[in-house]
Amino acid sequence: MTRHPRGGAVRRAAPVTLLLLVLALLPALLILAAPGARAAEDGPSVSLSKKEAGKGGEITVKGDGWRPEVLLMLLICGRSTPERGVIGGTNSCANADGRAVTTDRKGAFTKKLPVAEPPEPCPCVVHVATVTGEQALADAVFTVAGHPTAPLPPRTDEGKLAVLATPRLEGESSLLTWFGAPPARQLVLTVGNLGSAPVEDPVFEIGTAHGVYAPQWEERVWRGTIAPGARARVELPVELSAGAHGDYQVSLRYGTKVLAEQPWGVSRPWGVTLFWVLLCLVVPAAVFRIGMAVVDQVRPRPAARTARHAHRPRARPTSTGTAALPWFTQDSAPPDIRRSAPSVNGPPPTTKGQA
Repeated sequence: MTRHPRGGAVRRAAPVTLLLLVLALLPALLILAAPGARAAEDGPSVSLSKKEAGKGGEITVKGDGWRPEVLLMLLICGRSTPERGVIGGTNSCANADGRAVTTDRKGAFTKKLPVAEPPEPCPCVVHVATVTGEQALADAVFTVAGHPTAPLPPRTDEGKLAVLATPRLEGESSLLTWFGAPPARQLVLTVGNLGSAPVEDPVFEIGTAHGVYAPQWEERVWRGTIAPGARARVELPVELSAGAHGDYQVSLRYGTKVLAEQPWGVSRPWGVTLFWVLLCLVVPAAVFRIGMAVVDQVRPRPAARTARHAHRPRARPTSTGTAALPWFTQDSAPPDIRRSAPSVNGPPPTTKGQA
């Protein structure tokens, strides 16, 4: 019987090698099987319980693949598709009937959303976007039953504009801004058309962000035409809310591309603080003076008491210092009283035993 030790060793090593290979690939297989990994790879997603509903109804919106514990805003928007996004920004959405929701630790959420008619005609979407932190969004096709429908505007040569010079904010604060008026500036930049078609009346979006909050976008239309290969100086107004102060970030977006970002430090409106300090000092002083004036009007006057005493009749003094009765004189007194009354001008009365 002939032995083959080398062949037996190979056969014994094959299962061991396969086992080691499986153990090495097991972490990767677990990662691929995890739902969080698929969501992170696919990005945020949105699904709806109904694809169509009328005004006054309600749908359930579910999301997955979002960042954990992030605040989201849910809106029904018109003139929008998932491919082109929300044309016109949130001005095309039913903002008054929107809802906010916070994702769980796995980046998922479930929220009921009332059906409302957006200000723009359909095609419509349910638009979900982050409110704080890094911007992320997702859209789901939705039809508002009974709402008007209109074709989307033709595509323009979007994404072909580029910033050629560093943007800057021009303008100064006025005295009214010191007292709380909305701060305003002009965002000035030079853009160039890198495409092969002219860009007519481009619609930019200005976003202002404060702290950790996501930018709030507003449309700004620049009137003019930028020919292919040409450049143009663009000035767009930027305005904050009344009483705004602190560090802000101004962003410029064209289409889905952010062209520029510029920091803006807004000073505190100290005039408002001064006004409240003066108000806290003036109002108590005025109330005190009014109260003292009222007290002075209702209290009794010392001069009035003196006048009343002056009208009272005074007793007639006599030479002996004896006050006469006020209702009659000595001459008009009854005989019995005159006899008993001592004589003022005669000698004093004598008693027995006196000479």
